[in-house]
Amino acid sequence: MRYSIDLHNHSCLSPCGENALLPSILALEGAEKGIDFLALSDHNSTKNLPAFKEATEIVGITPIFGIEITTVEEVHLLSLFEHLEDALDFGKFIDSSLTKFKNNPRLFGDQLVVDVMGNVLERVEHMLYGPSQLSFEALFEEIIKRGGLAIPAHIDRPSNSLIGNLGFVPPLSYSALEVISLNIGKEYPSYPIIQGSDAHYISHIGRRSCFIEAEDISFDEMKKALIKKNISYKR
Repeated sequence: MRYSIDLHNHSCLSPCGENALLPSILALEGAEKGIDFLALSDHNSTKNLPAFKEATEIVGITPIFGIEITTVEEVHLLSLFEHLEDALDFGKFIDSSLTKFKNNPRLFGDQLVVDVMGNVLERVEHMLYGPSQLSFEALFEEIIKRGGLAIPAHIDRPSNSLIGNLGFVPPLSYSALEVISLNIGKEYPSYPIIQGSDAHYISHIGRRSCFIEAEDISFDEMKKALIKKNISYKR
């Protein structure tokens, strides 16, 4: 069967994420746009994943629990897990590795931790766009060791990307490469290529989802589909 996947989205916790983009709104909009596998992957934090889990259970779509990490090279790397507990544990590990400096809400937003109803539980005071003290390769190995999917984000973007920051794609066993332009993806035929919305605003949800062919709607089947490159794209 064909399933829609969107493995890169943010919430009101992420810098520059609009306050209206609650985890529950992400889940609701994802369901309305026909997304079957939907990830929340805030910058350097997993604190809105519990609300996201509740919301996806209500609307009936499959959640993927993620985080978009900024490496010491300032490359963005998606880490995606099947289980909330594994993602939260990894989130604590990432938090301990961050170079922390105070957030400026006027410039980057309020960085809100909320519950499923949208009630504010916390405002994260340190800037979540700052880099980890860990290298890209070290973080990649840590994700794989923990059983997660390791996907370099928007590799063809001018900044915070493998090509933009490093100038090349290191030859590692990525779960997939995320691209903005499918033409760039053709240059890396040995890797599964996906597109994700990278939504920071409600209007962005679902804008760059793609499709997999899988036996059923499970994390393991999604992994198999990526390995086999059973992927198709919006035209």
